[in-house]
Amino acid sequence: MSDLHPCIAESENWVKRVIMKYNICPFARREVERGSIRYHACEETKVKAVLQAFIGECRYLETTPDIETTLFILPRGFEGFYPYLDLVDAANDILVEQGFEGVFQIASFHPAYCFEDESQDSPANYTNRSPYPTLHIIREASMEKALANFADPESIPERNIEFAERKGSEFFIKLLKECQQ
Repeated sequence: MSDLHPCIAESENWVKRVIMKYNICPFARREVERGSIRYHACEETKVKAVLQAFIGECRYLETTPDIETTLFILPRGFEGFYPYLDLVDAANDILVEQGFEGVFQIASFHPAYCFEDESQDSPANYTNRSPYPTLHIIREASMEKALANFADPESIPERNIEFAERKGSEFFIKLLKECQQ
């Protein structure tokens, strides 16, 4: 596991060039500017090993308060969206088992992300599409604080979907491709 893995640079580009630039997550800019986002590449491809590394990352966050959040990136082994969703379910379960329920939550991103009842080519899916399968580990207390200071947080997903539909899939395909540079 190396922080020099190409998926780190591509994911960092994605956060800056897509998520932050287009305000997909209104809380990202602050953390990017503070340098408090950790990008961690997990080279494991077996579910059990990935989950062990995932919990290790949660423990790291627990003891490192200056890091606000981690993008736990899976550069290989979870290219398929449905096996990835099974991993997300298992990661949520292990958060509970390991006593991290209420401490951390997961936001999930994947190159083939597809919302239920959406067609695969729907622009709305791009609000959760990333260069690599990624489990975003979020501190719940920080999220609660951020949401409390944000007017109408319930509107964020709706606003993002409207933006994605207005821009279209080709716009996001191009953006994601540019993240590889």
